[in-house]
Amino acid sequence: MLEPAYQADVVVVGAGVAGLSAAQRLNSAGVTTVVLEAAPCVGGRMATEKVDGFRLDRIGQLLSTAYPELALTPGLGALVLRPFAPGVLLHSDGRHHRAGAPAGAGGARGALHAVRALASAPRPGSLPRSRAGASRAVAALPGRRPGAPRQTVVPPRVRAGAPLGTAVDQARLGAALTRLAATPAERLLRRREAPAAEALAARGLPARTIDGFLRPLLAALLCDPDLTTSSRCADLALRAFAAGRLCLPEGGAEVLPDLLARTLPPGTVHTGVRVTSVSTTSVTTAEHGTFRCRAVLVATDARTAAELLPGLRVPDFHPVTVLHHTTDEPPSTGASLLLDADRGGPVAHTTVTSRVDPSRAPAGRTLVTSTVLGAPPPGVDTAVRLHLARLYGTSTARWETLAVHHTPEAVPTMRAPHDLRRPVRLLAGLYVCGDHRDTSTVQGALHSAHRASAAILSDLGAASPMHAADPLPTARRAA
Repeated sequence: MLEPAYQADVVVVGAGVAGLSAAQRLNSAGVTTVVLEAAPCVGGRMATEKVDGFRLDRIGQLLSTAYPELALTPGLGALVLRPFAPGVLLHSDGRHHRAGAPAGAGGARGALHAVRALASAPRPGSLPRSRAGASRAVAALPGRRPGAPRQTVVPPRVRAGAPLGTAVDQARLGAALTRLAATPAERLLRRREAPAAEALAARGLPARTIDGFLRPLLAALLCDPDLTTSSRCADLALRAFAAGRLCLPEGGAEVLPDLLARTLPPGTVHTGVRVTSVSTTSVTTAEHGTFRCRAVLVATDARTAAELLPGLRVPDFHPVTVLHHTTDEPPSTGASLLLDADRGGPVAHTTVTSRVDPSRAPAGRTLVTSTVLGAPPPGVDTAVRLHLARLYGTSTARWETLAVHHTPEAVPTMRAPHDLRRPVRLLAGLYVCGDHRDTSTVQGALHSAHRASAAILSDLGAASPMHAADPLPTARRAA
């Protein structure tokens, strides 16, 4: 049981990756910290469900090896990142197309290397040697009426070219990715801002390349298939893609908050504690009375933060539905991230997760994870199975559904104009952080926590912060 009143330097409300990361930085600087979480466990939206030996993420946000905060955040030294196959696999016109930027020491050169690799990829109509002799597979699709004719599922072929366009189009794309990978992030933030779709078209990239590659890629990275996201946020996402490798944390999304929580002293994190109000010097809880402190950091989701801090802006959200299936016959796409360039069904992207991270499935079993963006269609599982049969070129009739997770407020939108550096100091003694104060990514959540902890340390005079503190507001509370 907690004491009715607890003295601490800082009380952090929320035990997601932002709150835990900030608490770790404050604690390392000698600032006594208490973390209060309403849920029965830490992690927030970065939750992983265990079902029959499978580890199933609720949202499954993609990470990049080029995210700076993964290396800068204390406590994540033991994090193991499992990379996807280089680039992405696009499904278009019944074929698979390899595209993207291989990672390496010369991340910027990797984007140009991808264009050269496309030129030497198999010609249209050719098959990889491993697929020889298996050009067609006949199977019953899920949802077939009794007595109806059996339908043919054609395994997609891997080829170069469309939907990336001509060789000239591919060269332009490679040059654009190369420039992004080599451009400092702060310079990207000074670019003229517009919706991503408008900005990409204005840069001379053909519509075929935008719709066939950049749109499905950004949909996977930002959960925004309509490309309404700020062009600055889209540029940062493409920069991380070109300079690094897309990856998953080994063991599931929950590993990040778990690692951060373990670095904190015993008794720092208290779960099952619902905060009802905050001020600059105290936090009131429903279960354990008032916690007195020198500063309060609200590190919850955007809607909960606005309930505790009236006047704080609540953004719109991108809904996300994640479906997990298992099968004894794994698709032949390996560890690739498969995107639907045709937008021919509800699935935006899918992957054989157990090929990327074997720890997420029992030995001998295959885990396939698929993401639906926006409002899910009626009978979402049946619709997704039909779509997956086309994407993977194999019957999904015998696949077993492990879980369907729908999160209406999964990812805060970042429509232009979007302030990527929203104030983390509302008043001296009252602070806020989370992906809604930065970019709607794990990188954004961790970076906002970095800024907030630096501001708190500066105000408390505890240590020299690594980030310059935000200026104190002179009039009304910043929103």
